[in-house]
Amino acid sequence: MSVRRRLVVYVQGYDPRGLPEYYRMFRQEFRKTLALYGLTGSVGKPANDPERFVTTWHADMHGAGWDVDTTYMFLRWEDIIRRDFARPAWWKVPAMYLAMLHTIAQGMVWRILQAHWRFGLFIIYPMVLTTLWALAGAAVGLAAAKLIAWTGLPLWLGDLIGAGVGFAAFAFALNATEKHTYLLYLCDDIVSTWQFAHGRRPDWEARMDLFAGYLVDAVKASDADEVVVVGHSSGSFLAVDVVDRALARDPALGEHGRPVRLLTIGANLPVVGFYKKAQWFRDRLRRLAVSSQIGWVDFQSRHDIMNLWPFDPVAGHGIDPGPARRNPKVVSISFRDMWRPGNFGRRRWRFFQAHFQFLLANELTEAPYDYYLICCGPQDLAARAAAAH
Repeated sequence: MSVRRRLVVYVQGYDPRGLPEYYRMFRQEFRKTLALYGLTGSVGKPANDPERFVTTWHADMHGAGWDVDTTYMFLRWEDIIRRDFARPAWWKVPAMYLAMLHTIAQGMVWRILQAHWRFGLFIIYPMVLTTLWALAGAAVGLAAAKLIAWTGLPLWLGDLIGAGVGFAAFAFALNATEKHTYLLYLCDDIVSTWQFAHGRRPDWEARMDLFAGYLVDAVKASDADEVVVVGHSSGSFLAVDVVDRALARDPALGEHGRPVRLLTIGANLPVVGFYKKAQWFRDRLRRLAVSSQIGWVDFQSRHDIMNLWPFDPVAGHGIDPGPARRNPKVVSISFRDMWRPGNFGRRRWRFFQAHFQFLLANELTEAPYDYYLICCGPQDLAARAAAAH
């Protein structure tokens, strides 16, 4: 199907940067895409609705014999995320340990390691590194206590000073390396995702329900040839949640004369779906798996350790919908097809940057995946996914 008008609904993941960073990135990477393919186009200014948690901008792209107008709806909840990030470190770290110990005790980490060992290592990385920093702090504190004792001061005073020095060393290591390790960010991410999976985030649920209403209204009001709901990273399980909620609100969603597609990229669905208490989420996956109204495409890459590859989002959760299954179409892509040769090895090990490649412009023209052509090009998502194999 040739697309002339498209509506993209982007469900923000767990990232406190929110709208300013994502709009800057979209505009910058859009321009790179135009230059790469020799196209023309522009991105309009974002229009924020002060009474709704949504910001919209328009993009037009033009090629030989085709023109596409895209409306890009950015669904916002960075206000909630920033409240999470405002929690003090003395709360974040113990809460992360409690969530991880519960996760390990349930066998979830083992299931993730079986699904893909690299993603499993990424899951336990925050706890392992935080523990190493704590042990290093304890070693510094012990050395300080022995030094104080050597001066002849009372042992209790040496122990007290040593404990303070050790805690200060741990706190320094945690904060000084945050720019590179993202440990405090990951503490918030782990705890909040655990809470959401166990039904303990009514603020998240209320916002996703609001987003579902926005989606239903936007589809009904749109004259687009295609509607694409996008979820990247943690936005993947939230996009699944929003689309299923929207179907519950409007069982005819996707039957209003324009196809509705769900696009998950760099997805990490098991961080919710593998919890025993998350049957509600597995039910959402089952319903989407058999939906005739929603076309779901999941792009994943072995070069991104922050998504599961290879992974079937339905069967991987132990769901067997039988012959009625329609979704998702899983497409494996290689960043080698998207990056200029020369420094591939170095780039793939910059984990967070590689993870965001799903939202960045390509550097080569023949790649089967290109985010900005998916959003703004003339080929519909189903055809692009089919051609990727």
